[in-house]
Amino acid sequence: MSSFLDPEHLINTFGLIGIMVILFAECGLLVGFFLPGDSLLFTAGLLVASGLLTVRLWVLLVALPLAAIAGNLVGYWIGRRVGPAVFSRPDSRLFKAEYVAKAQAFFDRNGNRTILLARFVPIVRTFATVMAGVSRMDVRRYVVWSVLGGVLWAAGVTLLGYFLGQVAVVRDHVELFILGVVALSLVPVVIEVVRGRRSGRPA
Repeated sequence: MSSFLDPEHLINTFGLIGIMVILFAECGLLVGFFLPGDSLLFTAGLLVASGLLTVRLWVLLVALPLAAIAGNLVGYWIGRRVGPAVFSRPDSRLFKAEYVAKAQAFFDRNGNRTILLARFVPIVRTFATVMAGVSRMDVRRYVVWSVLGGVLWAAGVTLLGYFLGQVAVVRDHVELFILGVVALSLVPVVIEVVRGRRSGRPA
């Protein structure tokens, strides 16, 4: 990994506030889709378990979900306020009004599951929250499932890193386990692409 995207380097350089800012950006700002949220959470828990990060576990389990939830709420607001103006432009080649209609129908059918599961899929978690705002998903329903997903994802992956960080083989092969976490998080994307190709629809 380059040092810029190396979770351990990011944590050691920016600390807890830096982790929260990165999670906020990945969950709510389109420019943050490339940030390593999963591996960052896993590594934070691992470093706390090994004593290399001097932050109490309960602080991480409160602060990190809050950052993820706040990012999603901002992303929804951005999509709701800016999205319709962009998608309603008749001469736009990339954005069309029909895309908004399709997105809104999709969220009406699968909104709860989409917002919850998107938390665990890189890139998807960034764009799903903006599209929820663009498609005018019911805000109360969005908030409930966004909070639930934020807690399960941020706290869950952090706890996974914390407990595995107490296992010697994990501490001795940190990079391999981080890569494993990233690989597992991409499995839903691969499955969806395969399903799309088999059914003949765009992935």
